[in-house]
Amino acid sequence: MANIRNIGFIGIGNMGAPMAGQLARKGFSLTVYDANATTADAFAREHGARAARTAAEVGDGADAVIFMLPNDHVVQQVLFDDGLAAQLAPGSIAIDMGTSAPAATRSISAKLAPLGIGYLDAPVMGGVIFAKDASLDIMVSGDDVSIERCRPLFDAMGRKLWPCGDIGSAHVLKAMTNYINACALINTLEAMTIGRKFGLDSKVMAEAIDAMCNGRQHPVVKKVIPHVLTRKFGTGMAMQLIAKDVKIAVDSAHSVGAAVPLGEATEKLWRAACEQLGGSSDHSAIVKYWEAASGVQL
Repeated sequence: MANIRNIGFIGIGNMGAPMAGQLARKGFSLTVYDANATTADAFAREHGARAARTAAEVGDGADAVIFMLPNDHVVQQVLFDDGLAAQLAPGSIAIDMGTSAPAATRSISAKLAPLGIGYLDAPVMGGVIFAKDASLDIMVSGDDVSIERCRPLFDAMGRKLWPCGDIGSAHVLKAMTNYINACALINTLEAMTIGRKFGLDSKVMAEAIDAMCNGRQHPVVKKVIPHVLTRKFGTGMAMQLIAKDVKIAVDSAHSVGAAVPLGEATEKLWRAACEQLGGSSDHSAIVKYWEAASGVQL
């Protein structure tokens, strides 16, 4: 298969602009398009790229087209309503680097396949700062041949590529990482709010939580990798002890009138897991509670 040199880039926003800039600086021939023509023109002047007047025009002569767009609805509009798919040549590859619904990603791939157009989902982890210095982590899924053809593009924009499997899988992983981050944030804020109701200093709490819950103490590092994935379940702390501590946290919140909806749900889950698996089980074995409910083993 031919090397990919001519790149179309659609979506020259806060993330798209620095990502496309990396491609331009590293020698790829670049055609850009943005709903705001002024934005695309300014980028083209700065980086020696070509600004397309329409989304469909981006497909002319493109080996690959990258989307950095808000969602899969916009991606589908650009491809099928605005005429980009009709302009792309067989053997070219479309790459969605935004965060889209996995089911839609698979649907788009199925529509492009009869046209001979490859499709990859390659969402990124990291914000604008990481896009500016090409240190993004990039998850990618789709067929292996297309991934390898596009590897130079990903290397130009990021520091590490995480192949995820079948099309749509990378979008699933991106959504799950953001889900974890979202839960961690509101869980932390809920806990700190309870602490403030007790008179704790916010800075002291933040530093203590960082020391005890992040880094080497992070659940993935300390429990998931060494105990859950290996099935050792040997952290040394019983499930009933964690359940007890969670209940203390919830009861403490109730005692000072602090809102604790996440804590209440968490306490209920740990209590149910103790009843189902036995309170003396290692607390990392709580994964079995989710595995039983989901019909899959980590």
